[in-house]
Amino acid sequence: MQLKVPASFQADETMQLRVSDIPVLPDMSEGEEKGRERPRSSKNPRKAPTPSLFVKISSVLGPRLAPVLAVLAPYVARVTPYARKLRPQYPRPGRTDWRRWIPSWRQCLGGVLSSIGLSGMLLVVAYAATDVPDNINSYATQQDNVYFWADGTPMARTGWVQRQAMPLKDIPEDVRWAVLAAENASFYSDPGISFKGISRALFRTIGQGDTQGGSTITQQYVKNVYLNQNQTVSRKFTEAMISLKLDNQMSKDDILEGYLNTSWFGRGTYGIQRAAQAYYGKDVGELNASEAAFLASLLKGAGLYDPTLSQANRARAVERWSWTLDRMVDIGKLSKAERAKYTKFPEPLKSNPLYDTGEQSDYLVELASQYAKKAGNISDKDFDLGGYQIYTTFDKKREAQLTDAVTKARKKALKDDPKGAKTAHYGASSVSSDGRILAVYGGPDHRTQGYNESNATTVPAGSAFQPFVYAAGLEHGIHKTRDGDTQTVTGETLYDGDNLVPVTTPEGPYWDRSGNKAAAKNDGGRSYGQISLHRALELSVNTPFMQLGMDAGLDMVRLTAEKSGLLSSSFGAQVPALSTGSSTPSAIRMASGYSTLAAGGKHTEPYSVRLITRNGTKVVLDTPDASRAFGADVAEEVNSALADSFSTAHPDDVPASQRDAARAGSLGRVAGKAGTTQDDTAAWYVGTAKAVSTAVVVYRIDLTKSLEPLPLKGIAGTTDDSVPYGIWSGAMRPLG
Repeated sequence: MQLKVPASFQADETMQLRVSDIPVLPDMSEGEEKGRERPRSSKNPRKAPTPSLFVKISSVLGPRLAPVLAVLAPYVARVTPYARKLRPQYPRPGRTDWRRWIPSWRQCLGGVLSSIGLSGMLLVVAYAATDVPDNINSYATQQDNVYFWADGTPMARTGWVQRQAMPLKDIPEDVRWAVLAAENASFYSDPGISFKGISRALFRTIGQGDTQGGSTITQQYVKNVYLNQNQTVSRKFTEAMISLKLDNQMSKDDILEGYLNTSWFGRGTYGIQRAAQAYYGKDVGELNASEAAFLASLLKGAGLYDPTLSQANRARAVERWSWTLDRMVDIGKLSKAERAKYTKFPEPLKSNPLYDTGEQSDYLVELASQYAKKAGNISDKDFDLGGYQIYTTFDKKREAQLTDAVTKARKKALKDDPKGAKTAHYGASSVSSDGRILAVYGGPDHRTQGYNESNATTVPAGSAFQPFVYAAGLEHGIHKTRDGDTQTVTGETLYDGDNLVPVTTPEGPYWDRSGNKAAAKNDGGRSYGQISLHRALELSVNTPFMQLGMDAGLDMVRLTAEKSGLLSSSFGAQVPALSTGSSTPSAIRMASGYSTLAAGGKHTEPYSVRLITRNGTKVVLDTPDASRAFGADVAEEVNSALADSFSTAHPDDVPASQRDAARAGSLGRVAGKAGTTQDDTAAWYVGTAKAVSTAVVVYRIDLTKSLEPLPLKGIAGTTDDSVPYGIWSGAMRPLG
């Protein structure tokens, strides 16, 4: 009898062939039961049994995982035979077309359960393999930042009072719950991690780069005291494993206490106690719920929520403060009646009282810390953590002399003109020819005047700017016609020194926006006729330099000044007034510019830190290098004219060593000149002696009304009794 094959089977002949070709694994368990043995082949000798996966893992991870693996091994052994039988066959027999490649629901379910089981096993292994580090608090304990004078002796310390651990019992419950409401309301009930938060944080880290959020208090504490701040998947995973273990080893109260004492709150503070003092000038035990709600907002990022830094910060802080108080009500830790009392934002102090001593060293520390962080590529948070030794360039003796000279001038002004002296400001700085800032005068008291007067760009340079115009003309030459050849300028080149002489261009007079011819004014309205540029700088005649600036090109004047050390941000419009000192350099930058002349035309950016170490290891600094601003011959001529200016104005102060100009090189002589403005809003004296340049400026501003400079009205003295020169000479003694 002939057997008929159904059509469906005939149509799927290829499938039958492929299925039949799949080798069938022998049932070893059945063979063993019947006592059958497979014949051995000399060509294929039996291999030694392969070690199991658990044996391999145990050999790698060591005895720590042995108990876990011992528990799992019997279960894995039971499941293995069934897993072999359930091994999927592809293409699936008994299916046609595309359905042959689609797994069954049983296979899908098995795959999901296998993935969950494998993930669980890996987490168990990771948990068992993770240890809580022994060096707790080694990264969280803030240390001193120690500042040293140029001679290596200690100058100041910061940071040693910026962290103080407080027992949890001394931290009011309102303060604790303000932090918990803002950061982790479920702290006392969670297992130490937030699975939802971790998933969200990992997604942001991998997908979008936004690394905020996703951490419980326990995780943040672990990050603070055990790990670094790197936002990576591996760090986040390690953080979660340590957090789970720590939650089992420590009480919740101990974790919360550690967190409150190690978290960064900005203003150089770590811990809630120092934060309370830095922002409210009180101990943490004296804080109310409203103040605590603001401090809790700083945990999101002090640079974004300190309201004294910007209006945007204040808006964020107020919103977060209000939300935190409402959240405390929602979780039952603040009554509605108590919440109703806090309607006004608790404004913090404008500055950290822990930093300020009121002395000049506060200004020096501020200047050095800013430079150290920039040159050493140190973040604010790492710098506030402390442990740095900052070796500054400040000369202790020069700093004392400069401070003493300004203090005497202040006292005299208060005695002679009490009303005018109240609005008087004195900025001063000494910079060496190699760029080292040796001394600064920042203000009378850092606690009442936080900004540094030596670094303020407030008032114009006036006629003290003339040396840069002179250097530009000497270096680049002049053009009297639009397309004419460049003409050389020397110290003997003559210019019109008459008062109010109009400024000209190749096309004729220069007209300002008001329709008037631009012209410079000489001090006292004096006219000098034809005068050499050397003599004009010696006598501080304005009109020749206003015209020289036009002839050399205002762009060349500005370029020369910037190469000498003045900042581009201190310049205004490029108009003829630029040559008469319309720019507003700080005292530090003005001293730096004159030090370029003393260095033979080479400029080194001013710097205040020469070395930084941390725990005995040097921190790499981006130190400035000297660059050529103009030729050495140009520097020689300008400095020679400034030396003559000093000798002419102050003949009694000329050192004996330079009375014979022929025996003293120009760059080695005491040189300097006064600087005045046409509107009498600033008085300068800038000069150099022994390769150190010092700039002093006196001006008036009523900070309670505006930032507009006021007329000096005699507060800076007279030509014969100049207050800036008196301060300069007192700071630079002895001159010889």
